[in-house]
Amino acid sequence: MNGEHKERCVRLLEGERITKRFGGLTALNSVDFDVDKGTIAGLIGPNGAGKTTLFNVISGALPLTSGVIKFEGRNISGLKSHRICRLGIARTFQIPKPFPNMTVSENVLAAALFGCTKDKGFFDVKQELNQILKKFGLAEKSAILASSLTAFEQRLLEVVRALSTKPKLLLLDEVMAGLNPTETKQMLEIVRELRDNDGITIFMIEHNMRAIMEAADRIMVLHHGMKIAEGTPEEVAKNADVIEAYLGEAYT
Repeated sequence: MNGEHKERCVRLLEGERITKRFGGLTALNSVDFDVDKGTIAGLIGPNGAGKTTLFNVISGALPLTSGVIKFEGRNISGLKSHRICRLGIARTFQIPKPFPNMTVSENVLAAALFGCTKDKGFFDVKQELNQILKKFGLAEKSAILASSLTAFEQRLLEVVRALSTKPKLLLLDEVMAGLNPTETKQMLEIVRELRDNDGITIFMIEHNMRAIMEAADRIMVLHHGMKIAEGTPEEVAKNADVIEAYLGEAYT
């Protein structure tokens, strides 16, 4: 993180005692977290640790059982997902699910309209669509069905759809899953550019340890729905609880 980012230190997103239960199963157990503006925050942990559930309650896809989530100091707990999106939070999904019988451009347009506010209408969205597709190398495929894209292109489309809502905070759920080393490197560069050039704060779930250790300013670790560690990548990699629950050995 460069000096400019260090100087900001403005709390963008925070959660206090976040709890989510599904019947008798506690998926999140009194989790506290925060993400500073202008940073890349990482979220790691074993499968079933509660990572995607946390993203679901932040984005409004699932209601909280208890706790408070604040975005830019505003309590967003209980808001519908479209209202949270229009405040400036967008997310991708672990498994890309574009509308398969719609074209690439139609997929992006649908997402962009979901994020429209009274200050940003249909005409503005249409004007910006080609620009964002070109930026991510999808302009030449804008007229083909989304189902025809490669796995990597579908990952890119997932990010583009989220970005089309003009977020301040982008939640990335395993955006590098299934990518080869070249594609992973390209996606990692995209994530950094979104933070450094576009001013978008990133909160990302990732199992690719090399990628998350390179990208993240701070990392939070969940295990069985509880936060077991938080700190810089170096601190987390050496944490005994994290090694036992997730890494298996110290990451170097």
